[in-house]
Amino acid sequence: MTGTKPVQARLLELVRNQYFWGIVAIALLLAINVAADPTYLSIRYNDANGALVGNLIDILRATAPILMIAVGMCLVIATGGIDLSVGSVMVVAGAVSMEYLQNVGAPDSVGAALTAVAFAVGISALLGLVNAVLVAIVGLQPFISTLVIMLAGRGLAKVITEGQNTTASNDGFRWIANGYVLGLPVVFIIAVVIVLLVAWIVRRTALGLMIESIGMDAKASRLAGINRRGLLFTVYIGSGILAGVAGIFATASVMTVDVSRTGYQLELDAILAVVIGGTSLAGGRFAIGGAVIGAFLIATLDKTVVFLGVSSSATPAFKAIVIVVLCLLQSERVRNLFRQRRAAKASAPKEVVSA
Repeated sequence: MTGTKPVQARLLELVRNQYFWGIVAIALLLAINVAADPTYLSIRYNDANGALVGNLIDILRATAPILMIAVGMCLVIATGGIDLSVGSVMVVAGAVSMEYLQNVGAPDSVGAALTAVAFAVGISALLGLVNAVLVAIVGLQPFISTLVIMLAGRGLAKVITEGQNTTASNDGFRWIANGYVLGLPVVFIIAVVIVLLVAWIVRRTALGLMIESIGMDAKASRLAGINRRGLLFTVYIGSGILAGVAGIFATASVMTVDVSRTGYQLELDAILAVVIGGTSLAGGRFAIGGAVIGAFLIATLDKTVVFLGVSSSATPAFKAIVIVVLCLLQSERVRNLFRQRRAAKASAPKEVVSA
């Protein structure tokens, strides 16, 4: 009996872990897909381009842009703010890169591809800077400030592209989203490297603790000498840059920017990924690892919806049901209710059966 308590304690700790239910949900979605098609998880090697091919590889590729905006959103939410502009920043970054490549007309130029990336990241950082100024200097609520850029950004993309879906051709830029290294998609490798770099910066330096401090108690952090404005500039510009990278990923995959669809409603997916990962919308402590799990869940859910042939009109409801169930499983209050019911049943007097 002595060995059962530590096991029970470990199981209880695992269930309470913010990552646990997200991982369970991913496993269940994959199991549903396998039930529909036993070969769903199979991965094969394509000799033609040296790439691994399969549904899991497709999920990795689809996860990359969500990873970018989820990590940026995680840091913004940790300060007690929110960034509704990430989807619009994505389309602006894509519009700038596609317009540049179309005008240059150098399909084989690596320099043109790098310049397009620089322009996209630069305009994204500028939009993040505008968000930071509105929040940190002007003092507007983050919801209102980023909503302004959310609405204006897509309009800016239409101005850049003159309202047309711009298509360009450049092998180097296309390789970012469609190339492979060691059989894995380059876009996923780049996303993982960026996430690891951001995680290392915020957890191996004091930056992460300072971000959490202004989210928990802005007044106390100010009295402690923490530069709140500087941190807000850091997270909002960082979120803009990461959204710009996500825009490059989304655009490079098809070498076309759709001013109406690129990045559309992805800010909602980013927020869901962060919440699924255990970061509170009230600010304070954040979990980049949890945001990563949330991003994988959103991508897996999107691919599952397509694979199962769920009607496009029913897709939002399907996603909402999965997310609501997951959030309920994560809720400490719901778990306490189940524990109380089990305790009540256990303590209820047993019926005495007479002879």
